[in-house]
Parts: sequence; C-alpha cells; structure tokens
Amino acid sequence: MANYKDIKYDFSGENLTALDAANIGSNKVPTARLGSGTASSSTVLYGDQTYKTEPSGITQANFLPTAAPIIINGNMAVAQRATSSAGITGNAYFTVDRWKHQQSTAGTWTQTREALTADEAFEDGFANAYKMDCTTANASLDAASYIHLRYFFEGQDLQVFKKGTSNAETYTLSFWIKSTKTGTFVAELYDNDNDRGVSTAYTVSSTDTWEKKVVAFPADTTGVMDDNNGNSLQLYLWFAAGTNYTTGTLQTSWGAQGDGTDRAVGQVNCADSDSNNYHITGMQLEVGTYTSSDLPPFQHESYGDNLLRCFRYFYKDNDGTNTELMSGLLPLDGSHSKRVWVQFKTPMRATPAQENSSWSGGGTISSNASQFLNKYSAEAYARDNDDTNAIYYDGSEWNAEL
Repeated sequence: MANYKDIKYDFSGENLTALDAANIGSNKVPTARLGSGTASSSTVLYGDQTYKTEPSGITQANFLPTAAPIIINGNMAVAQRATSSAGITGNAYFTVDRWKHQQSTAGTWTQTREALTADEAFEDGFANAYKMDCTTANASLDAASYIHLRYFFEGQDLQVFKKGTSNAETYTLSFWIKSTKTGTFVAELYDNDNDRGVSTAYTVSSTDTWEKKVVAFPADTTGVMDDNNGNSLQLYLWFAAGTNYTTGTLQTSWGAQGDGTDRAVGQVNCADSDSNNYHITGMQLEVGTYTSSDLPPFQHESYGDNLLRCFRYFYKDNDGTNTELMSGLLPLDGSHSKRVWVQFKTPMRATPAQENSSWSGGGTISSNASQFLNKYSAEAYARDNDDTNAIYYDGSEWNAEL
C-alpha cells in the first residue's frame, strides 16, 4: 500500500505519456523532481524519485481525513452510568453509553461493560464489549415478549444516506457478536419519521465464539428523514421475540411497520436458559453495500473524542467517588437555597433532564433541582434548614437521550 505521506502530484490536463519540461507548466512538478519511471494517471511519485503504480482500490479520497463514525461508542468503551448492573427486567440505559437495553417479560439479566483480553474481537482491536448474562430464564415467551439492544440516531447525522430520494443509499451494518445461543438472529432499521422499517437476518454459527457479522439493508426512496436533532432512525438488534413479532414474513424491503408481526421472524430465544449470555462490540454503520472482504476498517476514535460525543446525550458530573465537588456557599435567598453553576462539557443534544442530583453537608436538605437549564449549562440548587453551615454539590446526571 502506498505510504500516506508520499506525495501525489496533480497531472490533470497534462500529457502523461510524454511528460517533459515543455508540458509540465510553471506550477507543476519541477523538472528535477521527475526522477525515473513512467508517469501515468495511476502513479505516485515516491521519495526515491521513482513512479510506482498505486495499489488497486486506493484513490485520492483514501488520503483525506474522514468524518467521525456514524455510530457513537461502537467499541463500547464509554460507560458513564456504571460498568455493571444486575436484576434487569425492563428498559433503560444501564451501563454502556448510547446503547439502550429494552425487554418485556423475557427473564432477568445482568449487564456488564466487559473487558476483553483475548480471542477474535480483541485481536481485531476491541478491548471492551457489551455483555448480557441471563440470571433468570424464560423459556416460554409471551406473545408480547421481546429483548433488543437499541440505538437512536439524529436525523441530521443521516442525511448522507439520502433516504426518500431517487439517489437513496444502501446501509451496511457490521459488528462482532458472541452468543451462547446459535441460529437465526434479526437486525432491524426503523424510520421513526415515516413509520417505515426493514429487517435482515443473520446466523450465529458457533456457541460462545466471537463471529464478525456484516449485514446489508436496502436503500429506501420513500420517506425523507428530518434534518434536525430529533429521533429519526432506530437500530434494533433482537435477542428474543414473542409471536407478536414473528408470525409474519420477515420484512426485508422497506415498508410500513404495520402490526409488527414481520419484524423479527425466526429470532431465537436468548432468554430460554440461565446459562445464556451474549456479547456485542465493534458496531459500525457504513453508507453503501460492502462484504467482509471490502468493508472499510472500524474508525477507532481516541477515548477523549468518544467520551465528548457521548456527553452530547448524557453527562454525569460526579463519577460516584468524589463528594464536595463544588461548594454551595453562594448567595442565599429567603428559603436558604444554595446554588452552583454547572457548565456542560459540550452542548447537549437538547435541554437535558436533571436526574439523581446529590448534595451533602449543611442541615437537612429538603429539596434540590435546577433552573436556567439549557443545552449549554444549568444552575443547580438545594434547600436546607440551616443557612449557617456549608452545603456541597456532589453532582447530577444530565440526560438528553433521544
């Protein structure tokens, strides 16, 4: 492969089969730099002054900086809320940022941001995974039972797919999965703006073995997604599904979601034994159709860049270990309120909800909340029964998830 630092000159408009000083032009390559070899439209001038043919598939676009990956935290590295959570029976973001577990009457689970130290996904550059471990099984699902891992996209981040136009693009989703259960699994895209969906099936072949999956979704020329910060597209990875979602024919072309019976046809029940678990990492969404042989490599961001992108949706200004994060000894009002100003690390997607606010010290704290709240900052305050003692703000969670 050509070294990215090698210089590729622009010979556009020149006679490349007979390159000489007469047709180089004053703003082209100096005669002294021509070196040996034959110049052509597919050659690169190397540091050793020779022309060599570029490898197949390498174009000028490959030498340019690329945008950040469409899926945030696809390597499962950031887990602001916790690194593990037990007794899960419902819907929430429990550990890994941006990935929401959702289930109904499908057993009890423990979720972990798992550290990887060996095997195929680790060898591919992934040190963390999203792990679900079944602790109470449900081998006989109700009609409305389900388990899925869900990711929400802003419409303004997806305009590159040109959905709803005659030039609509296809989608390629890839990821690493390890599951105790083998057989048919289902991935689904749902267009929330236009109530349209499409599903595709893939196969887990070997129990408790990391496997790389590359699945394709067709283009959709119907239904433009909104160009704003709203919930436009949702990705579902199914792990259990009752008959409400499985009695039709798998909807492999875009269409109205209807009664939903076509969404997860064939999906195996990962909740049928308390010995079951599944692990996911390396989630990647690309524009266009790819196979395992030509899929672009996963874009590994720095941890700091990844964390900052997660802050747009959820920001926790206390990691659970520090107290007395900020003094509340600021001007008091008649109700003995202590106030601190919170500046978010990056503008949040929308005005967040303040959750799990914590204060300590002072007298008896009677209430706490926030005001002047917007996507950039907030004023947090608490009230106590003693305006003479110190009171400290220990932190809050600020939630702007889709």
